[in-house]
Amino acid sequence: MSWLIPQQKRHLPGKRWISILLRSLHLVGIAGLAGAYLFNQPQSVWYPYLVVGVGSGVLMVAKELYVDSIWLYQLRGQLVLLKVLLLAFGVYWLGQPQAWIYILVILISGIISHAPGKVRYYSIVYRKTFTRDVWLGESEPKIRDCGDN
Repeated sequence: MSWLIPQQKRHLPGKRWISILLRSLHLVGIAGLAGAYLFNQPQSVWYPYLVVGVGSGVLMVAKELYVDSIWLYQLRGQLVLLKVLLLAFGVYWLGQPQAWIYILVILISGIISHAPGKVRYYSIVYRKTFTRDVWLGESEPKIRDCGDN
């Protein structure tokens, strides 16, 4: 499975700034879509925000998969997939976007993005904190939380 998870992370020049730009665009798209739910706007008003939100989201996933696909095994990646399924469920199976699903997706996003590393890097598949160090056979994961040196 080294084609999916290489021995070392793949290098992506400007990765930090790409992440910042994509996340910022994603927030703009999501905020614009919120207006559709809150103020019942016509499609012509919210559709550009949908394109920005979905486009930036797809690019963020592509970046994560390129750099280190171990993300798919971690809660942070698994919850992104869950959010996509929830949104698709609302549109395709319930016939239209659902405000409660949209709110739930935003709550999931806020919680997982600010959760400690032990939570974000937890793997439901492996039932433990799962990092590259663990993947390579080390017993203890090395986790950097926000503010750590």
